[in-house]
Amino acid sequence: MKPLKIIFAGTPEFAAVALRALLASPHEVCAVYTQPDRPAGRGRKLTAGPVKQAALAHKVPVYQPQTLRDAAVQAALLAHEADVMVVVAYGLILPVEVLQAPQHGCINIHASLLPRWRGAAPIQRAIIAGDTATGITIIQMDKGLDTGAMLERRPCEISADETGGQLHDRLAALGAEAVLSTLAQISDGTVKGEAQDDALACYAHKIDKKEALIDWHRAADEIRRQVNAFNPWPVAYTLLPDGQRLRVWQVLSISGDNDAAPGTVIDATKAGIDVATGNGVLRLLQVQLPGGRQVSSSDFLNAFALECGARLGG
Repeated sequence: MKPLKIIFAGTPEFAAVALRALLASPHEVCAVYTQPDRPAGRGRKLTAGPVKQAALAHKVPVYQPQTLRDAAVQAALLAHEADVMVVVAYGLILPVEVLQAPQHGCINIHASLLPRWRGAAPIQRAIIAGDTATGITIIQMDKGLDTGAMLERRPCEISADETGGQLHDRLAALGAEAVLSTLAQISDGTVKGEAQDDALACYAHKIDKKEALIDWHRAADEIRRQVNAFNPWPVAYTLLPDGQRLRVWQVLSISGDNDAAPGTVIDATKAGIDVATGNGVLRLLQVQLPGGRQVSSSDFLNAFALECGARLGG
C-alpha cells in the first residue's frame, strides 16, 4: 500500500478518534481543518476542540476558516495537493470546489448504515427509534447531504440499554477502523462505490434541547429510549412538583399495570422511583438536581421528600 497524503476535516471527539488513527498510520496528514474555537466552561473561555488539540499535539498545521466558500481558502486547500480529504463531523458545508480538490475527492465517516439516518444526529435517532442495529458507512462525498456512493459499511448491534455516549464511543472506534480500510483500497485502486437507495433514506434531524423534556403520556419504553439517547447530552429531564428540573440519567422499564395518571409517582424506595406513564411504569435509577451531582434515586430520596402520589411535570 502506498501511503496517501491526507487533509483531515473534523471537530468533535468522534472525529478526533479517526484523526489519531490516521496519525498513527503510514499515511501523511498534511493539514487539519476544524471549526473555530468556541467559548466553553463557566468562564466562557475560547477553547480548542478535540480535533485541533490532537493536531497540535502532533504538530500538524491547523486551519479554522469560517467558511470554505472563500476563494483564498480554497486556493490554500488546493495547494496541499492532497490525495484525499477525510471528513468527519466537520460542521461546514463543502462546496464543489473543495469536493473536487483532492485527487480522490473527499470521503466521509458517517455514524449509521446509510441510507438510514442521513443527517446530523444518527446515533441518537437510532436509539430513540428503537433500532437494534446501526453501524458506520464510509461514503464518497457529493453535493447532497450524506447521499454519496458507499465505499464501506460496517454494522454493529445496539444493546437494549446502550446510551448515546456508549454507542458514540463504539462507533467512533469502528469508524477509525473502517476509514483505514477504505484508504488502503483507494491506495491500491481496488475501492468500489455502491449507490444508495434513496427510497430507503430517512433523516436524523439535529437534536433540539426541547426534546429532552419527558412527556409522561408516552409509553415507558419510548421514554427509556429517550433517556438513553440523550445521555450524556442534552440529558432527559422532568419537573418536580416544586418546579425544579430533575435530570434523568438512567431508567428501567418495569412490568405491571397501573391506573395512575401519567407522571404520578406510584412508588419511591431504595430500588428507585416508579413513575406511571401512558403505557407501563418507568423506574428512575440515576437523577440529578440543578447544581448537584448525579446520584442514585435512593440517595436523592434521602435528601428530597418525594411521596407517592406526587406528579412529575412534562
